Amino acid sequence: MVGKTDEPFLREGIEKYAERLGHYAPFDIVVVPDIRNVKNLSPEQQKEREADAILQNLGPADVVALLDEGGRLMTSRQFAQFNQKIAVGGARRLVFIVGGPYGFAPRLYDRANHKISLSPMTFPHQLVRLIFVEQLYRAHTILKGEPYHHD
Repeated sequence: MVGKTDEPFLREGIEKYAERLGHYAPFDIVVVPDIRNVKNLSPEQQKEREADAILQNLGPADVVALLDEGGRLMTSRQFAQFNQKIAVGGARRLVFIVGGPYGFAPRLYDRANHKISLSPMTFPHQLVRLIFVEQLYRAHTILKGEPYHHD
């Protein structure tokens, strides 16, 4: 994720689902610092600086999925199957990236293995964090056959 989560209610929700996810698989949230002096930067320059910080946290074998409005739309069950397929495929680390308010630099699209959209609607990038971590938790409960998800 790019930048800290400002709103306490979002942080609390993210922490709740992150803790729950720890029961299913190793899970870490990595926050790259906000870009400073953004008033002097164009959106493209901001995306490039964010890309520098994000790419420093990726390994060559990482499977990377960008959360992007132009990505593949999935139901919660399809997202669960997506995660299972990646895990069965032998990926050592699956990395989901939530970008900043302007999205991603072109070189992050080049590095990504997948693009996933949470909705055709646009959400604030900080809210996407909470929605995503809940969906990841939901995916794990679906795969375990637990009663959290209802069709």
